Amino acid sequence: MKYRGSCHCGAIAFEVEGEIKSAMSCNCSMCQRKGSLLWFVPRASLQLSTPEESSRVYTFNKHRLKHHFCPTCGIHPYAEGQDPKGNDMAAINIRCLEDIELSSIPVTHFDGRSK
Repeated sequence: MKYRGSCHCGAIAFEVEGEIKSAMSCNCSMCQRKGSLLWFVPRASLQLSTPEESSRVYTFNKHRLKHHFCPTCGIHPYAEGQDPKGNDMAAINIRCLEDIELSSIPVTHFDGRSK
């Protein structure tokens, strides 16, 4: 299935293809503050509809993930990095997707604070 997503003001827009089987809630210092629910997909499944320069990037801790956020509205719609096997992946904040019912998606919890 193909989903559309964006930040609040629309300066960052994208499409992502795949099946949302679950999302992850992380308690690391960044995710806990943002309240993101993350869906991990291969990076090739994420297609930006707006220029990549529309976003700013923030990294922290081990600098493994590039957290993309909108400099206008502050929303963090996705991050990029590599999975444990070295494959390029994207972490989509499903709260930024259109036409989904959040309560129907199972959420797993990840203890990022201890990592």
